[in-house]
Amino acid sequence: MADIRILATGLGFPEGPVWMEDGSVILGEISGSKVTQVAPDGTKTEIGKAGGGPNGVATGPDGALYVCNNGGAVYQTNPSFLSTGPAPDYAGGSLQCISGCSGRQAVASLCSRVAQSPVCVQE
Repeated sequence: MADIRILATGLGFPEGPVWMEDGSVILGEISGSKVTQVAPDGTKTEIGKAGGGPNGVATGPDGALYVCNNGGAVYQTNPSFLSTGPAPDYAGGSLQCISGCSGRQAVASLCSRVAQSPVCVQE
């Protein structure tokens, strides 16, 4: 069996990792309501505040990053990490895009083609 190396700790319920060409991994932190990039050396950089619960990340053919967002939940952490229901400000799930595009206008345009009422996050 191959050795497993821990790259980062202290992430808020990480899901939906995407490997990038530079060796980093981009993932959603569901309980942190943000999208984070983890460098090969373990350095964490917040890419954007997605709100809700970003639980899946993918790259599109245009090179942009897309995030599925479950809309958020309330979590209990004791005795285990468990969702106890929707967040008080829950407004439904969404498909978000994180800019690989140039400028907010391009991001908003791209997002409007992907989902009817997305929340767009940009670096």
